[in-house]
Amino acid sequence: MTSPTAPQPREPEARRDWENRVLGGGEEPDPRFTLANERTFLAWTRTSLAFLAGGIALAAFPLEQISDEIRTLTAIFVVVIGLLISGGAAMRWLRVERAMRHGRPLPIPAIVPLLSFAAVCACVLTIVMLF
Repeated sequence: MTSPTAPQPREPEARRDWENRVLGGGEEPDPRFTLANERTFLAWTRTSLAFLAGGIALAAFPLEQISDEIRTLTAIFVVVIGLLISGGAAMRWLRVERAMRHGRPLPIPAIVPLLSFAAVCACVLTIVMLF
């Protein structure tokens, strides 16, 4: 009887040129950190989709208490915030991935102030509309 041979470790595959240009080179981080970065990106994407849905709902359903012009402007504002969050999520993913690859500290999330500003505007607008 012959014993089965143990599988030989494979050489890590080299990244493509465009991947190295996007990621900025560096060392491959632990996959758990890369996947956590991806989950954070997806969470920001869900938030941007919620803003998009909110903007569409504002535009689609007429409200007697709000004029059509204000409702349309508010809907556009909410959709634009969703768009900015989506773009910011992609930039954040890339910045974090590059920082991990080069052993640098993780960058501060720049989209948090944007989301906070949008939330404050929404609260102020709601208060104004109620009174």
